[in-house]
Amino acid sequence: MSASSSPLTATDGTGLLLWVAVPYICLAVFAVGHVWRYRKDQFGWTSRTSQLLEHRWLRWGSPLFHLGAFAVIGGHVVGLAVPASWTEAAGIGEHAYHTVAVALGSVAGAAMVVGLGMLCARRLLAPRIRTRTSHSDKVLFPLLALTVALGIAATVVHNIAGGGYDYRATVSVWFRGLFLLQPQPEAISGAPLLFQLHALTACLLFAAWPFTRLVHVWSAPIGYLRRPYLVYRRKAAPAVHGGRPAVPGAAGGRPRTNGPSSGGRVR
Repeated sequence: MSASSSPLTATDGTGLLLWVAVPYICLAVFAVGHVWRYRKDQFGWTSRTSQLLEHRWLRWGSPLFHLGAFAVIGGHVVGLAVPASWTEAAGIGEHAYHTVAVALGSVAGAAMVVGLGMLCARRLLAPRIRTRTSHSDKVLFPLLALTVALGIAATVVHNIAGGGYDYRATVSVWFRGLFLLQPQPEAISGAPLLFQLHALTACLLFAAWPFTRLVHVWSAPIGYLRRPYLVYRRKAAPAVHGGRPAVPGAAGGRPRTNGPSSGGRVR
């Protein structure tokens, strides 16, 4: 490929900055930041749960947000990382893919938005939670909310209310080119503004990731599922003789037993 036809020379300086420099800088901060955080702040490698301070909003907000987020991330992985030619080779046409993606994405996005809204409202309305909100959370929650809102807006405006937009021909090509070290900024330069803003805020979210509670994603307690049960037994109440508890081993007394009056298993 000649220099004149290179994707890098086919885009002006602003395009190179937004769609090549910024993504790579954010990815570098993402990688180096995790190494720094793990080496310098292992005790802070947590989501800093506040369940003991307030649990009613958390009880519903957290599962809705996390389940919706997992589904949304899975949809993004398929839509951005898997070329359209692969799904077509698997017998999934563009119309079928678009219909399923919009339907499932709308449900997952709605669950994520409701859950995130409840978590944000909890931070604002619960005094004990609000006073204990860290500086990183004050950056994370607005940035995360903005990224989600722009993604929902792009889907509604262009794929539900509009005639449909094939982002796999533009945004996905740009995304894969970054990881293949073959950046194609011109692929996303012509995308609708909402998709561009969604991509930029996502890059900023990756840059902020290692310095926020999002690091707990890498510490999911998967080992809990295969950890053996711990058997516990509750000691029987001591027998009462003559109005006084019997002393174990004493005359007329009865030693305590280790047999359970009730019991169970916990992990």
